[in-house]
Amino acid sequence: MHGEDEETPAADDPAPPVDEASPTSGAPATAGPPAADPHPDHAPGEASAAPSPAERARRLGRRARELNEHERLLEAVARVRHRLPGDDRLGDPLSTSDQGRDATLTRRIARLAGQTTGGAVHELGMGALQVWQAAAERNNRGRGTVDLTILFTDLVGFSHWALEAGDQATLLLLREVGGALEPAVHRQRGEVVKWLGDGMMAVFRRPSDALLAVERGRAALEGIEVAGHQPHIRAGMHVGRPRKVGADYLGVDVNIAARVAAAAGTDELLASDAALAGLDPELVDARRRRRFRAKGVPPELGVHAVHSR
Repeated sequence: MHGEDEETPAADDPAPPVDEASPTSGAPATAGPPAADPHPDHAPGEASAAPSPAERARRLGRRARELNEHERLLEAVARVRHRLPGDDRLGDPLSTSDQGRDATLTRRIARLAGQTTGGAVHELGMGALQVWQAAAERNNRGRGTVDLTILFTDLVGFSHWALEAGDQATLLLLREVGGALEPAVHRQRGEVVKWLGDGMMAVFRRPSDALLAVERGRAALEGIEVAGHQPHIRAGMHVGRPRKVGADYLGVDVNIAARVAAAAGTDELLASDAALAGLDPELVDARRRRRFRAKGVPPELGVHAVHSR
């Protein structure tokens, strides 16, 4: 310490000379550019003040949302998900119906991401779920204990029509379709698991119940027309043991049913080998579909176009 050696200036010492370049001399300063304003959001001439905790939280949230939706980051995460084991299309699209505290697991992940769909946080969460599902299935732990018939339906040509029809007509059509298909499912003792945009996932105890639900649903759709458009569905079903998580079902059997439905044509119901085995051949006509291939589906799986006699 140097406290004892320092000299205290006398009170009558002359003041130090004023630098000619200092602000008090009246001459312009030459010491370099002024420091950047640490608070650029305040108005010119307004006194700078530290942002409040609420303002800091808002700024942090805004930056986090911008990062979460950054295009390059989303592309990178999508590439990683494509290389991960399991089905990289898991959770796409998400359910558009909120099922309260028992909401689907994919929707819960979306809520954690602070959005309905998309975003890097959401994709990372879905990637983790994808890997978990693949690992569980490899160890024979990703399945349930009860055989169920899993049905998917989808509106044919809906996306193209919706772009031209507008939001109001689109929402009206979806309500009308739901009003036609859900009663048909419930009449056959089925359960609507979730709506997937313009499609539906449901589960039944028997393939025959799913078949009758589709045929009665198609008949109900014949009386619907919105903005000159009459809705038609494609459908697919598979029998397996999906694992129930909350109100949702996960597992390879769900993926197979979704892929089978995606391969169906207009007003067509496709059934996997397992679903066909549960139908009475005396009551059903079946025609095998050739060259069926889809990611996440066993190559030996056969599908068949079925309808009641």
